[in-house]
Amino acid sequence: MRLIEVLRALPERELGLLTTRLSMKLDPQKRLDPAGQVARALVARPELRDGSLLPSASRELLHRLAEARGRLVVPTLPPAVGPLVARGLVFARMAERRGVELLLPAAFIVQLRTWESEDPRCFRALLSQASFESCSAIASHYLGRPATPPLPLALEAAYEAISDHATLKQELDALPPAERRLLDAVLDDGGEVVTEELLDLEREPMRLRTAMGPTPSRRGAGFSLERRGFLVPVHPNRHLVPSEVAEVLGGAATREREARRAAVRAAVRDGDYHPRRARFADDPAPLAIAMALSVREGAAELRPSIGTPRSLSSKLSQRFGSELDRVMMLAALSRAVGLWEASASSPAAPPGSLSGLALTRELFEVWRRGGAWDEARESAELFRLPPEAREASPSGRLRELLLAALRELGEDRWVPWSAVARYVLDDERLPGISRLMRRWAERAQVPAPEMMPLLRRLAFESLPLLGVLDLGDVDGDEEAMSVRLTPRGRALLGGATKPQELGKSAFTSPETLEIGSGATVAAVLTLSTFVEVGRVDGGLSLLVTPQSVARGLAHGVEAEALRSRLAQLADLPPELSKQLEQAGVVLARAPFVPCSGYLAIDDPTTRELLRTRRQTADLFVEDSPPSGLLLAPGVDLDKVVARCRALGIEIVQAGQVLRTRSSFPPVAEPAERRRTGPRRQTS
Repeated sequence: MRLIEVLRALPERELGLLTTRLSMKLDPQKRLDPAGQVARALVARPELRDGSLLPSASRELLHRLAEARGRLVVPTLPPAVGPLVARGLVFARMAERRGVELLLPAAFIVQLRTWESEDPRCFRALLSQASFESCSAIASHYLGRPATPPLPLALEAAYEAISDHATLKQELDALPPAERRLLDAVLDDGGEVVTEELLDLEREPMRLRTAMGPTPSRRGAGFSLERRGFLVPVHPNRHLVPSEVAEVLGGAATREREARRAAVRAAVRDGDYHPRRARFADDPAPLAIAMALSVREGAAELRPSIGTPRSLSSKLSQRFGSELDRVMMLAALSRAVGLWEASASSPAAPPGSLSGLALTRELFEVWRRGGAWDEARESAELFRLPPEAREASPSGRLRELLLAALRELGEDRWVPWSAVARYVLDDERLPGISRLMRRWAERAQVPAPEMMPLLRRLAFESLPLLGVLDLGDVDGDEEAMSVRLTPRGRALLGGATKPQELGKSAFTSPETLEIGSGATVAAVLTLSTFVEVGRVDGGLSLLVTPQSVARGLAHGVEAEALRSRLAQLADLPPELSKQLEQAGVVLARAPFVPCSGYLAIDDPTTRELLRTRRQTADLFVEDSPPSGLLLAPGVDLDKVVARCRALGIEIVQAGQVLRTRSSFPPVAEPAERRRTGPRRQTS
């Protein structure tokens, strides 16, 4: 949706409040209406170009909105949307069915910097790297007139046309033959060429050379594709085809290859390749949620622009008994999704609103885009660099070839790995991908990966860790190995015959809670303070023990809050319900009297003299020993409150029950009780 349309749909009062809040001055003498003037002021907001000016939760929500192409339906308004609405970046309206629809106009989407969970070769990401002249030419083509500043408003039409599959297909079908041949030639070379290669493919005899090398002419087929956004120039002299365009043209090319590959598919389907031994892939969502729970328990500081420390990955690997490579991969994907952010505990927006099944799909899609994890980098230490310091490799093209081969050959059957590898290596697009890999390796200053080892790494490491591929006879000869798409993998690739059912959470014992695939991420993460992680292989089980309940009470969570959060997932067994009732009983209340020391004076006359004289009366507490207990110097009050509450004793100060600073806010009371009962505050 375009920004000017959103602003014109706002009530006049709301538009006035927005201008007042942002201190905008509207000029009634201008020919532009108020909505047009506000739109030009909003696209100049610095938060769009520098995400560090926004809170981390709001920045993650902005990325989720951009990935949803500007429209995201949430059950309720998430807390992170407040700063975005206040700045005029996000707008909310009631959805047609249920919930609230959040709107991020296209003028804001085209200005955002790239992030890890985004496809690094999509049109939006390439547009953010293109020059002003290229963006202006693209905007002018789709507007049908010269683009006038501000440029983000002019680029809305181009973004809508290329992000819409049907409109893009019409544009591609209307291309002149010369431009279509050039675009197909660039795709055959991997979808990326330098300027000299583009001029050779275009058969352009004229070479305009500058200090940066040759430049294409402004009247050839290459410039025509650039104006349409089908070939985006990127500094210094690279020209890339956006992934949206490659996806539409790749679908037609796949249909043309059907006849050549029919013989390979027939040979595979006629054989029986069941292995003697197999290693079955597990769902990655339980381990990802367990890692997010553990990160909330510890005090490890994670910088948003730096990857996960190896020490933390090693601790998580040892704790859950999982391979280090799997932990490092899921950590990178989880952070790209936003699972480790504090906002993930909110059920109003992704990832908190995702079910376990939806989280599996989200992790797979983030891996598939290629920005968060890259198998072309042999050393995982390189993922600790900031995202802007590491360029994503073109291995995404090889991922798509492998997934297409598995979908066509391994639909609910075991297939030999040799046939899958031959199916991929015989593809006519592979030489272009190999050439792109070599050029990327030169720019990234890493060894150029070979296609076959990279293909094995994708199939034997990444896909099994994502729960997509089962491996058979792994310890044998590679020629005898076989692979099979899991039911989960077929659903992720769009080949499931029926939708997967969401499993329900249930208590298998008074202390063990089995998390089903239908449980939302937020509902599980809110249990982090009073549960312990049990089993993570084949499912996630959480332990609710007396020690964990005492820890939750020590963190300031009310017993009724413990009960309500557990009841959101499953019915409580009688034993656990009784345990929570007993934990909620307050045995006694100990008033807290602050003091800084203790004077040991045995003479009662001297004590009374100091206590009653005007000069010293305000230096001492009224309740003195032996009737009370004085704290030792340096004892933290939070520690006293936490340990006493774990034993069933509350600390009271000035009539108010003290809570620890890390505690959750108390459960909201009904309006009638708030008017009549005492008001509680969180210390």
